Amino acid sequence: MSYTNPYRKRILVTGGAGFIGSHLCERLLQEGNEVICVDNFYTGSKRNIAHLLTNPYFEVIRHDVTFPLYVEVDEIYNLACPASPVHYQFDPVQTTKTSVHGAINMLGLAKRLKVKILQASTSEVYGDPSVHPQVEEYWGNVNPIGIRACYDEGKRCAETLFFDYHRQHKLQIKVARIFNTYGPNMHPNDGRVVSNFIVQALKGEDITVYGDGSQTRSFCYVSDLVSGLIKLMNTDPSITGPINLGNPGEFTILELAEKVIKLTGSKSKIIFKPLPQDDPKQRRPDISKAKEILHWQPAIPLEEGLKYTIDYFKKLFGEQ
Repeated sequence: MSYTNPYRKRILVTGGAGFIGSHLCERLLQEGNEVICVDNFYTGSKRNIAHLLTNPYFEVIRHDVTFPLYVEVDEIYNLACPASPVHYQFDPVQTTKTSVHGAINMLGLAKRLKVKILQASTSEVYGDPSVHPQVEEYWGNVNPIGIRACYDEGKRCAETLFFDYHRQHKLQIKVARIFNTYGPNMHPNDGRVVSNFIVQALKGEDITVYGDGSQTRSFCYVSDLVSGLIKLMNTDPSITGPINLGNPGEFTILELAEKVIKLTGSKSKIIFKPLPQDDPKQRRPDISKAKEILHWQPAIPLEEGLKYTIDYFKKLFGEQ
């Protein structure tokens, strides 16, 4: 039974002003739900949700999930956590707290309300993988004391907590492992490869490729990813995940740089710098489970998604 009316679910999205969270809030509203967006605006942005503020079924709460939250809702999507190395390495202790204390607080809320909760986990739980492509059964190859561990191990611990709450308290959980996602609302200075390359290309700066550019990534457009999250949330209670969500199309970083230069018409040159510590050499999801269980697979090809993303950044820079 909904707290508002029997026909409109009330859904909490933590990290709702972030890149993925803002798209999720918008989609959930479009589907006729009431949405409470919770964000401390550390990496989230008000401009990502400004167009939603006039919707009477949208509410924003400035709150840090490392502290308990008391609201009445029907479902919880837990997306709160800085997700790019630039941001999560800036305050690594707070990053770990956000993943771990945030999970505990949101799981506690879900337990009290007896509602289902989805954890936005990450392909980073696989670390620098020795299995390729990555299947959900793979336990990963993570450096627990490296500079990325605050995020990698924080997310791994959050998964542990979700499954322990499920076993111990019979809580209905869903765990999605999100692979590289891109699209409008990305932070221009988040250090992620797609936004980095587009921003550098539009400004006519050298495009920075770390290593020799032969390392591979898979890039999922944000609307496809959001569809996968909603499909997972709406599965049978017996489906907990973890389920990989990402695009299995694999590209080298050098290929991505060349595509961005071509699509922007930029005169930027590609320069090479040393590979950062613990940077994965390969990253590609096996999405067999998502296809079979969720009947989901990405629909937007990389070139099309890059065009939408480039248009977003052009508009963003035009407003500045």
